[in-house]
Amino acid sequence: MTGMLMKQTLLPIAVVLAAILSLALYPHFKGDKSMNDSTAANPTVLIETTMGNITIELDMENAPNTSQNFLAYVDDGYFVDTTFHRVIPDFIVQGGGLTADMQDKPSSREPIENEANNGLKNLRGTLAMARTSDPHSATSQFFINHVDNAFLNFTSETLQGWGYAVFGRVTEGMDVVDAIAQVPTGNKGGHQNVPIDTVTITGVSRQ
Repeated sequence: MTGMLMKQTLLPIAVVLAAILSLALYPHFKGDKSMNDSTAANPTVLIETTMGNITIELDMENAPNTSQNFLAYVDDGYFVDTTFHRVIPDFIVQGGGLTADMQDKPSSREPIENEANNGLKNLRGTLAMARTSDPHSATSQFFINHVDNAFLNFTSETLQGWGYAVFGRVTEGMDVVDAIAQVPTGNKGGHQNVPIDTVTITGVSRQ
């Protein structure tokens, strides 16, 4: 799985800048939904890291395929020994696919369809799928929004408008996310914004 850096990063810088310039007055699609109302049908997952634990709740109603995909990786034990390899304060912390030596962890699972048109927004503390410039290319990598990132939201079913699919939220451990977001970073193995001291995912399990 060489050459996957581009495949698992967020928007290219030029596209990010263009998106920021177009933030004003996004229309609302399928209603603005939130994940404030927990239900028994929403699985809870514990992410254990070398900096502390993060508990997340998945949204099975609004992002069923993305949630099931995430759970498949959880059940496989895939996330263990992957890292939070991309950390940008006041933006995102991203992980779930690279090892400490910045190698892609092999997986046989296919990319999934983008569910960003589900009405959920990229708000602080929500989880969304990382992908390539192809809207329907997400596999294992996810990110946690460190702040509200409106320019990552769905606006239309076009190449530039699909956005990034939110499928869960942090219910405990946002202080851990905040701490990860503040670690010193640098360049490593051709990647930018990599924590100098590796932040490793040591365990992921359903609760």
